[in-house]
This record gives sequence, C-alpha cells and structure tokens, in this order.
Amino acid sequence: MTQPSLIALDWGTSNLRASLLDGDGNELDTRSAAAGVMAVPERRFAAALESVCGDWLSAHPHCLCVASGMIGSRQGWVEAPYVNCPAGLADAAAQLVPVAFGDGHLLHIVPGLRCVGDDGQVDVMRGEETQLWGADLLAGSCCVLPGTHSKWAWLGEGDRVLGFQTHMTGEVYALLTQHGILGRLMQFGGPLAEAAFNDGVHLGLQQHAQLLHTLFAARTAGLMGQRAPNELPDFLSGILIGAEIAGARGPAAAAVTLLGEGTLCDRYARALDLAGIVVQRAAHEATTRGQWRVAVAAGLTTTAPTAARREGRR
Repeated sequence: MTQPSLIALDWGTSNLRASLLDGDGNELDTRSAAAGVMAVPERRFAAALESVCGDWLSAHPHCLCVASGMIGSRQGWVEAPYVNCPAGLADAAAQLVPVAFGDGHLLHIVPGLRCVGDDGQVDVMRGEETQLWGADLLAGSCCVLPGTHSKWAWLGEGDRVLGFQTHMTGEVYALLTQHGILGRLMQFGGPLAEAAFNDGVHLGLQQHAQLLHTLFAARTAGLMGQRAPNELPDFLSGILIGAEIAGARGPAAAAVTLLGEGTLCDRYARALDLAGIVVQRAAHEATTRGQWRVAVAAGLTTTAPTAARREGRR
C-alpha cells in the first residue's frame, strides 16, 4: 500500500484545502472546509487543522505538514516573512516557518514574495508563488493569476520569480457593483453577455489611462438605453479587465499563461485574445504540486521520522 508522505495545505482567506500526498507527490486523498483564515474563531488554527485532517495526523504521525497562502499572513497563524525577488523555490524552502501544534506535530509555512516596482512601490504575494512553482512555467514566461487581486508575474531561469504586479480588479468590481451607484441599474445572473463584455474590453484597452472617467460609461449606457440591465455587469467587467491588461507593466509578452480555474479565467482568456495576446492554460493542481516541490527542496518528504524532524518537534 502506498504510504503517505506529506499533508499539503492550501490555506486561504475563506477556505482550507488539504491534500494527503504519497512519496512521489501523488494525491491520495483530499478534503476542504470553509475554515479560511478569516473564518477561524479566536485564531484557533490548530483546532481548525485538527478538525479537517486530524484522522490523517493520527494515522500517519510521521507526516509533516506544509501550508501556503494567507495562513502565513499577519492575520494568520504565524506571519512568515516575505522573500525578496528575484526568488526561486529553493529560496522559499530555505525560509519555511515551522509551527508546532497538537501532539508533537509540525507545520511548515511557505513565505510569500516581495518585490519593488519601477515606481518604487512595494508589491507582495502570498500563496500565488507556490502556484507558480507548480505550474511548470518556462523561463521568460508571463503568468496571469486572475482573482480578487489578480497577479501578473514574470519568470526567469531556474523557476525564479523576477517580479510581479497586483491588480485589484476583482475587488474594485465588487465595490462598484455592491456599494456604488453603478450597481443600481444592473441585473445580475444569467450567462455571459458576450457582446457587452467584448465592447467593455475594447473600451478598457483603449481608454485605460482615463479609467475613472471610462467607468461612468457603465452607468450612462444604462441610462441611455444602450445596454440592457443584464448586460451592464459584463460591460463593466470587460472595462476593468481590459484596463488591467492594457496597464500591466513588465517585459513585453506576446503570450501569457493563465493559472486558475473557472469562469473568471475564461473571461481573462477572452479579453487577452481580444487584446491580441496568445493565451495558454497552466496544468491543474499547480498549488499542490508547488507545495510538494517546496517540501522536497526543504527535505520534508521522507516517510520515516528523521533526527532533524524529531528535533523540530521538541
């Protein structure tokens, strides 16, 4: 029977996903819960972890745990300091933050990354770096990770992240539609209004430098009857994503790799195609694969307790 070697935890703001991996990094079992960092009461992270995979820990006490994501943030279990870019997998593996919990168990938290842009401003990521290292990206790649805060990352030789940018596109969309006047005329739900989205993308691409003005078109288009209420959300989404694509700075890329799943990635693929950028999709399960690779680089994946690991549990 294949023996478990590692428990990999994708521990974000809203959810916790746990994977039990064998000695080759293959997934033996997986489970998830709405036990993200912001959902754990009174910072009882050890109890949350035990509730999700306590039976794994009991049955396989030799297994160490590795976690990436917001669990290493200031709001998480223990803050894992950022590693400065350019940084590769080995740099992160050398700076894992160990946390003892339960009956002699040990969790290792993957640090996030930090970079400074051409404008002198600091940018950070936490969790996405592990996805990048599991996505089998080539040197010179530009990778886009859509989300509430989407990331554009540029990769160098030897899996090194050279730099990246955060774009708050998803959060701005949520704020404008849920708490602003733009949402008053909108009807939500239903399939993608393709023509409205495409028009929004083109407008965002062309007028990204005047975004604060351009956004008002999502209201006037409704007031003037140019867009139906059910088209307005996708028109606004297209404007924001188009402006993000046009404004993303870094080494020019004729092609990008999309890393993520679901309809949001489909929207980005459509928008990037409209911008004339070739799109390819990263393989699935990049997060778990990246966590495994970090653990291997850190020497955490042996199937029997070693002296170093026993020392870490004292």
